[in-house]
Parts: sequence; C-alpha cells; structure tokens
Amino acid sequence: MQSEAAYNYQVVRQFSVMTVVWGIVGMLVGVIIAAQLAWPELNVVEWLSYGRLRPLHTNAVIFAFGGCALFATSYYCVQRTSHAPLFAPKLAAFTFWGWQLVIVLAALTLPLGFTSGKEYAELEWPIDLLIAAVWVSYAVVFFGTIMKRKVSHIYVANWFFGGYILTVALLHIVNSAEIPVTLWPMKSYSAYAGVQDAMVQWWYGHNAVGFFLTAGFLGIMYYFVPKQAERPIYSYRLSVVHFWALIFTYMWAGPHHLHYTALPDWTQSLGMVFSLILLAPSWGGMINGIMTLSGAWHKLRTDPILKFMITSLSFYGMSTFEGPMMSIKTVNALSHYTDWTIGHVHSGALGWVGFISIGAIYYLIPRLFGKTQMHSVKLIEAHFWIATIGIVLYIASMWIAGVMQGMMWRETNVDGTLANSFIQSVKATYPFYAVRLLGGVLYLSGMLLMGYNVARTIAGGKPVNAPVLLPAAHAA
Repeated sequence: MQSEAAYNYQVVRQFSVMTVVWGIVGMLVGVIIAAQLAWPELNVVEWLSYGRLRPLHTNAVIFAFGGCALFATSYYCVQRTSHAPLFAPKLAAFTFWGWQLVIVLAALTLPLGFTSGKEYAELEWPIDLLIAAVWVSYAVVFFGTIMKRKVSHIYVANWFFGGYILTVALLHIVNSAEIPVTLWPMKSYSAYAGVQDAMVQWWYGHNAVGFFLTAGFLGIMYYFVPKQAERPIYSYRLSVVHFWALIFTYMWAGPHHLHYTALPDWTQSLGMVFSLILLAPSWGGMINGIMTLSGAWHKLRTDPILKFMITSLSFYGMSTFEGPMMSIKTVNALSHYTDWTIGHVHSGALGWVGFISIGAIYYLIPRLFGKTQMHSVKLIEAHFWIATIGIVLYIASMWIAGVMQGMMWRETNVDGTLANSFIQSVKATYPFYAVRLLGGVLYLSGMLLMGYNVARTIAGGKPVNAPVLLPAAHAA
C-alpha cells in the first residue's frame, strides 16, 4: 500500500552527488601530497605545501566524502525503514548547505594555516560552532523521523546510525572545547593542557574512527548489503549483539594511540586490552555481512556493486584485525610513527569506508533519478578492479616501508649506537612512496570513472520522490 506522502529524496540526492564530488577532490589532494613526499621539490608554495594540504586531505576524505555518504544513506534508510518522510525537511536542507559550508571553510582556512593542531579536529572555533549546529540539526531530523515511524520496530541499521550521530556530537563538543582568541586570523587555545589534552584528543580521535568511520558505515552495510544481495541479513540477533558490544567497547580504546608517552601506564594498558576485545564484535559484524550472501554467491560474478560491498567487508575484517594487533605494546614499539600506521589507516579508509560508500552511492543514484541502473555497468566493474589494485599497491607498499623503518630505527651497532640515521630510513623508503603514489593515482582514476558514470546517469534521468510505502498493519 502507498500513502499520498512522498519520501524526501531531494536532500538524499544532494548529499549523494556531493559524495562523488568531494570524493574526487579528497583523493586528488591525497595524490598531490603523496607526490610531494616522493618529490619534496613539489612543495613550491607555503599554502600548497604538504603540511597545509595533509589536514585538508584527511578532512576532505573523512568529513566531506565520508560525511556526505553518511548523510545521504542515513536519510534514505531512516525514511524507508520507518515508512515516513523526513522530519523537519527545512532543517534537513540546512544540514546539507551547512555541511557544504563547513567543507568550503575547511578548504579555505587549512591551506592558510588556521588550525587547532588536533588530528581530525584541526578546524578553528567558528567552524567548530557551525559543525555543532549542523550536527544537532542532523540529530533532530534523524531521531524526529524515528519518532514518527509507522512501525514499532527500529531496524538495526538505524541503531548504528543513531549511535554514531549521538557519539560524534559528544566527541566533537567535548574535544573542541577551546578559548577563542581572535576571529581573524582564526585562533583559539584548547581548554585542556598537557597529557589531559592528549588523552581527550585521542579519546576523540580513535572514536572518530570507531563511530564516524565504523558505526556509521556499518549502518550502511546493514541496509544496503541485504538490499543489493536481495537476501535478509544473515543473523539479526548477531547484528544486535554486534551493535551493543561495539559501541560499549570502542569508547575505551583511544589510549592505544599514546603508548610510551607521559600517559599513565595503566591507561595505556586499558586501551590495549579494550582494543583486543574489539576484535570479537568487529569480526562478528564482518561475518554477518559476508554471510548475508549465503545462497546468493553467484551474484558476485555479474554484480560489481555487490563486489564493492563484499570486498569492503573483507577490508573491514582485515583492518579490525590489524588495529588490535598494532595496539599491543610490543608490536606498537615497532609500528608507531612508521608508515605501517599509514597503511593500516588507508586499508580501512579506502577499502572499508571508500568501497561501502561507493557501493551504496551506485545503488542510490539510479533510484533517485528514475533509472533502473547506472549508465554503464562495465564502468562500475572497471572502477572496482582499478580501485582494488590501487588499494593493494598502496597498503602493501606502506606495510613494507613501515616495518623496514621500525627495524632500521631500532638497529644498533655492537657498541650500542644506532646503526642508521633517520635520513637513511627516509632514503630507503623512497621507492615505496613512488608505489604508494601509483596506488593513489589508480584509486583517483576509479573515482573519476565514477564521476563520469554518475553524471551520465543523472543526465539521462530526472529527480524522483518515491511515495511512502505503508506497512501492512497500517494499510487501512
């Protein structure tokens, strides 16, 4: 049965298109800074130097590309599973334009050197206030839609979306507590100092990974993988256990970023223990997603969108095994400050976050623009293989470089002096930086193919808003 109301696809369309746009921009900046590391002479002007562009790259990929993907998919999912259009559509429109303004301000201020100096939280205080306003509005729209749902059940994907929205609000507001100094140039000082500042920052930093880059995208997985596979989720009970175990455990893992620092040793150990515990719920979610294909494995032969989604789960499993292993103090003694960490981050960012987002957007675009499928399925297939090869080159080169760096830094002569200078480790790393650049170029090439495919699909269609489907119990 259908009601006269229609789902609000306008804001979903806007965020979906901007996911692709910001994905291309973010990956392009990543390729530029990878080239600057391989050839330092490319650092030609201060505001386009590696130190200025690196935080722009991380913010563009995480909050612009990843953020737009989360807004688009959560707004789509919560409407479809609640059998209700979005609550407060004007507020939803504000979240789109406000978020784009945040991204543009980041693109202007970070190259100019306006930064709080906090990882993943570099933006200065006026932009932090705008982020808080947009995020609170996002929560009102999302939970307002949940409140007006036409079914009593709340589908598990919405638990993950809701958990990530609430937690990111808490993380951002607490970590961004700062004392404004000037409006222009933007300058502020953190409300915390010393080791407390470091502890709050990595409570935020790791949970940005745990909730923004994990819980939110697990919401995407729990809705879009069953949809694309046309199979029910493998175990709904496991999905609920996965949710509660993950959100409880992740909160305590942040101190593993601060091994061998001034942070109290017991706090470091606590972070390590909870990081190891995280392996169980993480792999529970991965297995649940992959096993959803039970009875439908043959679809992987012909469905490149499903290839993106299932491969993303493989990268999720790999990253959530590697992370706990790297949190072990003896392993961390080798890996910390090396490019191994860079490889780990990008296996999660490019493989898990990137691929599940790309798969979801390929699913959404035709439905949002009145088409039965994307303009070219062959281009999706090409995108998948080009991007996969790019990721493998990227992370393999960084793994090798990182272990080599760690070994060179701890190698000693018979008299106990260091066998290698730092610059020798940098020189030895050069070939791997070139391979990393090649991997990044391939991944960017895939995003450009996606941009072309999406543009052609939109050009051949027209925006549509599907009528609200009423559940059987409310058909009357």
